[in-house]
Amino acid sequence: MAALHHLVLPPQLLSGHGPPPLLRFPRTPRPLLHLLPRAAAAATGASAVSAPSDAALQNFRRWLSTHGADTGAVSPAVVPEGIGLVAARNLPRGEVVAEVPKKLWMDADAVASSDIGRVCSSAGDLRPWVTVSLLILREAARGGDSLWAPYLAILPRQTDSTIFWSEQELLEIQGTQLLSTTMGVKEYVQSEFDNVEAEIISANKDLFPGTITFDDFLWAFGVLRSRVFPELRGDKLALIPFADLINHNGGITSKEPCWEIKGKGFLGRDVVFSLRTPLEVKSGEQVYIQYDLDKSNAELALDYGIAELNSSRDSYTLTLEISESDPFYGDKLDIAELNGMGETAYFDVVLGESLPPQMIPYLRLLCLGGTDAFLLEALFRNKVWEHLELPVSRDNEESICQVIQNACKSALAAYHTTIEEDEELLEREDLQSRHQIAIDVRTGEKKVLQQINDIFKEREQELDDLEYYQERRLKDLGFLGDNGEIIFWES
Repeated sequence: MAALHHLVLPPQLLSGHGPPPLLRFPRTPRPLLHLLPRAAAAATGASAVSAPSDAALQNFRRWLSTHGADTGAVSPAVVPEGIGLVAARNLPRGEVVAEVPKKLWMDADAVASSDIGRVCSSAGDLRPWVTVSLLILREAARGGDSLWAPYLAILPRQTDSTIFWSEQELLEIQGTQLLSTTMGVKEYVQSEFDNVEAEIISANKDLFPGTITFDDFLWAFGVLRSRVFPELRGDKLALIPFADLINHNGGITSKEPCWEIKGKGFLGRDVVFSLRTPLEVKSGEQVYIQYDLDKSNAELALDYGIAELNSSRDSYTLTLEISESDPFYGDKLDIAELNGMGETAYFDVVLGESLPPQMIPYLRLLCLGGTDAFLLEALFRNKVWEHLELPVSRDNEESICQVIQNACKSALAAYHTTIEEDEELLEREDLQSRHQIAIDVRTGEKKVLQQINDIFKEREQELDDLEYYQERRLKDLGFLGDNGEIIFWES
């Protein structure tokens, strides 16, 4: 039987999966963040903090110019999202709006050449995001002596990402997969902090003289998660000052890349990050890009602190697994692996779209038993998946319908509001940004769960009209007619 009480969205981290999600709020003593100036919300639609001062923005512009960044086409400015890039002149589609030299990037090379490079390399196999987070914290502690001081001065102290929400705010996403994912991410960051706090931070007080807390480390993680371009994560992780100020616009649907890393100068030796506008922009208007067309609202909320009123962003991840207590566990696992799957399978269901094609066969495999168990024999091993792509038996098909409906009803019962109540709340004009995100995400999840439930409820009502394995087999042997009548052979 499928273990469908375990319906969660596994956290996609900057590099790999985190641990199982747990609901735990770490203790947070006084953080290093009090050393940072109050700044604008990130280029993520966040509204958690005030905008940077004019003086800070002017200092940032001078810093960029002094270090060779080409930013003449756009200018950093306070915008409704917090801080963004505004066109200084009319810009045609595809126009380069900024080029940032590599010496200003915060990446693995910057870590290696910094005063924490030695301790990071001697600490063993640290993840790239961990080392760059430590660089951010080290440079923040240096204050005005840091190369990146003008950039750090305009960074937000928080965004509307759910990793920064209070316990009270997290109650608004009670029952959602987003809550499980958020707490899983925070647990993962906590474990990484515990490691570097003991091995690097406490052991090198000359480099980290102040008190650095989990909140500080989480802030650095949040900076990277919200500001690093998706293609520059993992081993290629790089934080690009100025370019990272560009905001998201859900109306942009082009998948054409809006940036590139290229060489300039003599023999192309000077590496720069080149940013282009994907749309024509008039002077004085804000320049936007599309962060990621494939992310769900839950992922947008976790990474950037935003959500869209777009059904293609509403999704729910069904986690199906072969139970170790299943008497046919070994056979089922073997069949799953032969077909590119495993003991656990994740299926993203999107509102208004069909079920993932492999989901139904996998469900039939999980529920296979009784008189249908003969399909698990070695004789059928290379053909069994073809049989699972069609209804196996009435009992098997009824089982998957009931299991999924029960799981959907259980998941829906965990939310503290109904779809109708949420839709009424969305009509209010006084919603705070985080409350709006919570409602958007939980409403989308519930709609997808209701859609899944309805699909299997309708399927259950059609069980008598389906053609099953035995009927198909008898037809192949010529013992059953096209209308289901038994054919008698006479000599």
